[in-house]
Formats: sequence, structure tokens, C-alpha cells
Amino acid sequence: MNGPYELDALARARRAFLGRGTLGLGALALHSLGLAPADTPRLPHFTPRARRVVYLFQAGGPSPFETFDEKPLLRERHGEALPPSVLGGQRLTGMSGNQAILPMAGSFTPFRQHGRSGLHISDLLPHTARIADQLCVVRTMHTEAINHDPAITFFCTGSQISGRPAMGAWAAYGLGADSRELPAFVVLVSKDAQRDQPLYARLWGTGFLPGEYQGVPFRPGASPVLFLDNPEGVTSGARREQLAALAALHRDQFVHEEDAAIRARQAAAELAFRMQASVPEVADVSNEPAEVFALYGEGARQAGTYAANCLLARRLLERGVRFVQLFHQGWDQHGSLPRDLTRQCQQTDQASAALVADLQRRGLLEDTLVVWGGEFGRTAYCQGKLTKDDYGRDHHPRCFSMWLAGGGVRAGHVHGRTDPFGYNIEDGAVHVHDLHATMLHLLGCDHERLTWRFQGRDYRLTDVAGRVVRELLA
Repeated sequence: MNGPYELDALARARRAFLGRGTLGLGALALHSLGLAPADTPRLPHFTPRARRVVYLFQAGGPSPFETFDEKPLLRERHGEALPPSVLGGQRLTGMSGNQAILPMAGSFTPFRQHGRSGLHISDLLPHTARIADQLCVVRTMHTEAINHDPAITFFCTGSQISGRPAMGAWAAYGLGADSRELPAFVVLVSKDAQRDQPLYARLWGTGFLPGEYQGVPFRPGASPVLFLDNPEGVTSGARREQLAALAALHRDQFVHEEDAAIRARQAAAELAFRMQASVPEVADVSNEPAEVFALYGEGARQAGTYAANCLLARRLLERGVRFVQLFHQGWDQHGSLPRDLTRQCQQTDQASAALVADLQRRGLLEDTLVVWGGEFGRTAYCQGKLTKDDYGRDHHPRCFSMWLAGGGVRAGHVHGRTDPFGYNIEDGAVHVHDLHATMLHLLGCDHERLTWRFQGRDYRLTDVAGRVVRELLA
């Protein structure tokens, strides 16, 4: 029978084997603590076009027919039944799949051409129209997910099943941050959005990656990060002494257990200490000049609004944060679409365009990738009752629009073509995995080589699929 020492050694070896893996450039700071990993990813794999990403996630599924993909045929045949040949036996949701007739719904808002590129953009987005020549509009995104939870999870993690690392966590793991004072991955959620579809912390979690790569949510107010401030009576010097003692304990624990989570805990504690000074500074926009608030809109003065979060995103990016993801809910218009979509565009249009323009004038757009879009699109037909002035649209994963800007993408360009009904893709399909592969490529990462071994196989953001869409690249 094995004695207790043999069992203890066996347990340590097992933990070390299961936890062994490369921990990313962000863990290099732990060398001074004697807790650094033996290996780190050799990234970037090639010269990057982008150093950082800001993802403006419009949760709920914006309608392409009122934003970036005009369909005159739907106006001409408004109210007529969508031909069965267009449906082609595709999956419908339970919300409209039992309708006897699926009446086509034409857009309530006109489109116009803008910029030297002549991009067609809805009148609901006048500020976005002014940056038309910076945009790469993808009209042929598609996904398998038809309901919100799996669809948002798919976009954020590369899998419809929860528990995988977020795309920002993959970027942080592979590339680290350009600053030791702030996290590599920050998350901002609009407080002024309509709360329709819920958001979950797993959308910016690390899954099986070490915990130091998870997204750090910033809240509006004097204390943007939970539990960051010292309790009353604890000084900065005392906190520094506590961290030194904690590091000594962690070094001893790691010798015995060889568990990667020990490194992650110490890294989080050290970063939190540095963030006590850096977070209040980056979140304080009071010193921004008046012309900045004129650019983003007066809403940028109110912490936590979409406009304020776009301004905060710029401040985070220029201070070395690798990946910033904004979430703005309220795009799920099953009914009252003319009223509610107009409100959504009014809340987000100016600030989205301002962020691109602000990055450009500061010389940051060239190596910052900006992404705008939701988890799927909307149907060409009306869900429920259709009237002349009011209608709603159901979920549609088969084709929808997004845009990218900066960071090595092709500016003033429209990629792909949908059919005249806006229901199917005719040319240039781009899958969610393709988008992720392209984003990583722009960051200098080969999506097939950025992996983590878990439960016996190598996982990656793009799973076992994905291609770089070179037509999107400048």
C-alpha cells in the first residue's frame, strides 16, 4: 500500500500535468515573484495589423433592412407573403414559425449613399454615414444559432455551449496587455440601454484559461471596479506588505502543488494593487476638453451611458488595454420596430462614429480594430400583425450586417451580397468562426495555432473551423 507521501507526490504530479500549459505574455510580470511559467505563447505569429480591439456589441440583433442592407423589393411588395421558395425549408423560431402568412415588411426609413465610397446607409445613422469611407460593411454574416443566449455566447466565445473562453480572453492570453497598470481585457455595459436580453459574466469569462485573462467589468461611478478600494483603515503601504506576504505563501504553495491557479491568484492581486491608482485616473473624464463631449455627445458626461463608455473605451485603448468590449442591449424588435429601432440608433449612432473619428485623429485607428454588430439579424417578414406604419421582425441567423473599421481592414468597402429579399446569401458568406479567425489574423495570430490543451485536446477560439476572410483586408 502506498504511504501518505507517495499519495501526496502522486496528487501533485497529477495537478501539475492537468494544469500544465502556456500562460501568455501577461504572466511575465510574475517573474519577479518567482511564480512565472516556464513557457509562454510565441506570439504574435506574424506582423500584426492591429494592436488592440474595441468591439461594440449591439445585443439583441439589429435589423439590416433599416441600417446597412437596403431592400427596395420589400418596400414594393410590402404586405405580400414571402415566397416559400425563399424560405427553402429553413428553421424558424416558435414565435413566427406558426404564422399562416409571413408578410414581407419594407423598411420605414430611406437609405442614401455616403462618402467617396458611396456606401448605402440608413437615415437612422447620420453620424455613422459621415465615417462611411472608414467602414468595411459585411452584409453576409451568418450563424447557426437562432435564439439569443446561444447566439451571443457563440459570438463572444466561439461556441454556443457556455464555458469556453471569451474572444477577449484569448487575445489577452496570447498577446497580454501593453500596460501593467490595467487589465488586458475590459468590459463596459450601457446603463442607458433597454434591458431586454440578459447578459452573463461568462460572456467575458476565461473558461478553462487561467483567471488572469478574464474580462474586468467597469461600472459607472466613483468605484468602477468592485472590491478594488482598500477597506477603511488599510493604507497603501499596508496593502503592499500584505501582497508581499501573500506572494511568499503562494511561492510555497506552488512548490507543493504546482497548480497554475496559484499564479493566476497572485497575478490578480498584483494587478488589483496597481489598478487602485490607474482605474480612477482612466475613468475620470473631467479633464477632457469640451470639443470631445461635442464629438461624442453630451451623454458622454454621464458615466455608464453608451456615449460615456465609447469615450472610456478610447481612454482605455490609448493606455494599453488590449481588448475592450461594449455591450448595448435593446435591439430585439419583435414589435414596434420603427419606434424602438429609432431610439436605439439615437442612443448609439453618434458615439459609435465619434469613437472611430477620435481614434483616427489621434493616430490610433490604423492599429485599432473596431467591430460593430449583434448576434444575428432580423427576418424580411413581419412577426405578428403588419400595418403601414408599425411592424416587428423575428430572429434571422441566415444573413445579417456588421461593420469593421481601422486595424488593417478594407475601408469604404461592402463585402458580400444577399438576395433581393434579404433572406439568403448570394455571394461572400462570412461565418462567426471566419470573423474570429480574421480578427485574430489582424492581431498577428494564426487562429489554428493559438490553442489551449484541455480535457485531452487542443481548443481554440475557432474550434475546428474558420478561415481568414482576406477580402476584408486592406
